Amino acid sequence: MTRNLSVWNSLRPFSVGFDSIFEEFDRMLESTERYNSNYPPYNIRKISENDYKIEVALAGYSKGDIELELKDSTLTVRNKAKEKIVNEDSNEVIHKGISTRQFERAFTISEDIKIKDAELNNGLLNIDLERIVPEEKRARLISIN
Repeated sequence: MTRNLSVWNSLRPFSVGFDSIFEEFDRMLESTERYNSNYPPYNIRKISENDYKIEVALAGYSKGDIELELKDSTLTVRNKAKEKIVNEDSNEVIHKGISTRQFERAFTISEDIKIKDAELNNGLLNIDLERIVPEEKRARLISIN
């Protein structure tokens, strides 16, 4: 999809001051095309009005195998590159079905979302997020003079 054909560009003449939002949508589309993979599977849950959770299925990985990076509103989950280890054990792997492939999964995070916690438990990476609403954006009553 080219930028000129994007749906939100048709909305630009009817909005003022939203250029950064439209540019963010374009960036999200580009990253979706770049990281269009089904691995690893994930869920995004809305826990409450301001709390979210991303769950990423990472069976077979330990927390030392995973990197979690937040950069420019993009939260990226990836596995660290490992050097090939020659197993000098007498045990031989007859069938290798547990995935150890390289992966990278990116999520676009709003400016007002903060990462509270990340925990890998029983093969499920749980990333807890919280929306921090600034005082100036909270609903308030305006007195009439």
